[in-house]
Order: sequence, then structure tokens, then C-alpha cells
Amino acid sequence: MTIAPISCSVETRSPLPRAFELFTTNMTGWWGSRTPAPQPAVAVVIEPYVGGRWFERAADGEETVWGGVLVWEPPHRLVLGWQLDSRFVYDPDLLTEVEITFTPIPAGGTRVALEHRNLDRFGADAVATAGKIGTGWPRQLGQFVQFADRTRHEIDA
Repeated sequence: MTIAPISCSVETRSPLPRAFELFTTNMTGWWGSRTPAPQPAVAVVIEPYVGGRWFERAADGEETVWGGVLVWEPPHRLVLGWQLDSRFVYDPDLLTEVEITFTPIPAGGTRVALEHRNLDRFGADAVATAGKIGTGWPRQLGQFVQFADRTRHEIDA
């Protein structure tokens, strides 16, 4: 069975380098409270290099790995390895890919496009998991735009 990739995009008023920076170094500021860990996250981290981890950290220091960095090409492209199974629990043997591209737009902002692919790797749970992911990513990117635009406004003020 082949499951179509989840694709969505948003536009932010933040310029290209700033949009990439906010997405990758300040995920805590825009991700929100819906995370896979049993405890609330105080940080969501993308280590800024190929082979880096993508994880969340709880207040007590416990870390929950989500996956890793497969491609790191600032400020234009990032590919993350999603290693959460259908229950959103880390599985080192599972790997789907989340590619995020950042493209300048004529109005001076940035188009952020996301594609989550290889969803058939969820096996028997692929259709249901793709449905969850398909509603989750647009919500997350919407939160990113609100954060990026608010942050830009705070900087400009």
C-alpha cells in the first residue's frame, strides 16, 4: 500500500533567514503543548547538523526523542527523520521523512512548505496515522506563522 505524502504550506512575513532560524532554533516557542512525552515539554530541540537529534526535554531533564536531522541546508531546506510510531512513541527502527523548504516570496516574507513522506512505513496503521498527521501538520505550521509574525512584530517595535 502506498500512502500519499502529507503536504502543506504557509506564508510568514518573516524574511527567509529569520523564518528558518525561528523554525529550527525556537520550536519551543511555536510547537505548543501537544507532544508525545508523558510530561509537559519545556523545550523542543533540533540539533543544527546532519545526524543531530530532534527531541523534547521535560522540566526534570528527561528527553523524549522524536527523530533526527537528515539534511541541514540553512536557510533553505531541512529534512527531519520522524521516528515516532502510530502511538507517537519513539521507534528507532521506523523512519519517515519530514522535508521543510523555505522560499522567499515577493512581498518580503517566506513560504514554508512541508512534506511528510514514506507514511506507508507505519504498516497496518498507515492510513489512520496519516490522517492524524494530516490534520496535525497544518495546525503546527499555523502556530509557526503566528509565532513568527508576532516575533517579527516584537522585533520591529
